Amino acid sequence: MVYRAGTVKRERRSKDRLNTLDEQIIAVLREDHPQSVRHVFYRMTDPRLAEPVEKSDRGYRHVQDRCVKLRRAGRIPYSWIADMSRRGYFTNTFAGAGDFIRRMSGYYRADLWKDSQYRCEVWAESRSIASVLTDECEELAVSLYPCGGFASLSFAHAAAEEHNTSSDTRPLIVLYVGDYDPAGVLIDQALERELRTHLRSDIAMDFRRIAINEDQVTQYDLPTKPRKDGDKRSQHVAYTVEAEAMPARVLRKILRDEVEDLLPQDALYSAKVAEQSERAHLARMATILGG
Repeated sequence: MVYRAGTVKRERRSKDRLNTLDEQIIAVLREDHPQSVRHVFYRMTDPRLAEPVEKSDRGYRHVQDRCVKLRRAGRIPYSWIADMSRRGYFTNTFAGAGDFIRRMSGYYRADLWKDSQYRCEVWAESRSIASVLTDECEELAVSLYPCGGFASLSFAHAAAEEHNTSSDTRPLIVLYVGDYDPAGVLIDQALERELRTHLRSDIAMDFRRIAINEDQVTQYDLPTKPRKDGDKRSQHVAYTVEAEAMPARVLRKILRDEVEDLLPQDALYSAKVAEQSERAHLARMATILGG
């Protein structure tokens, strides 16, 4: 036991128990990656595990610490943990026109959405949630906006302007992922209202919360926490469930199913075939200019 002045006594995990916890973390990430630390934390709070952690800030910090140690020890790859909270900013330079075309050819994307009746974008309540959706959004060519709670006026306005300045007048489908709690169920309502305020009147928008909703809490047996005493917001919400409580692979599948329903059949395959052809053409151009 560990004793500190003014605190309750807390149990320190033995070496064997730490090893058990580490193996649980490794198994969860081997099965499904990348995941944010918060996603891993919620998986570790499952009381059916041999070594569960407490649902608290202290429990989160403990899982975070073990993820750091496991990565530094080489037991899990760094890429298995998703983190959008810190990114560098870079300036690219090139040796010449051929070098530019060669390096940029890998970024060429065919228009996956050109034959769709809709356009689509994804909004996430936090960067933690967005970090596990990034690869799907990139593959499916949909913009991803991590709003960090209640989106700022400037952020929502800038997102709307991307559509206002486009000649594309197809209906806009916004897919939203956020917490199910007294504040979380208000965030998407505020975001929808702000986007509608700034979008051109001729742009129809369908705003959909795809996760987390009350049915999913039951369907996936998601861990809940009691709502805070005295919180008068959204009285119909009896408990809180963070979006990271949803297993990352399930969250990605929900998103992919929603997006693919908006695309023509075989659109992704056709786009990849077109990309291979165009990239080969750009590579030939790069060789000519490089020579």
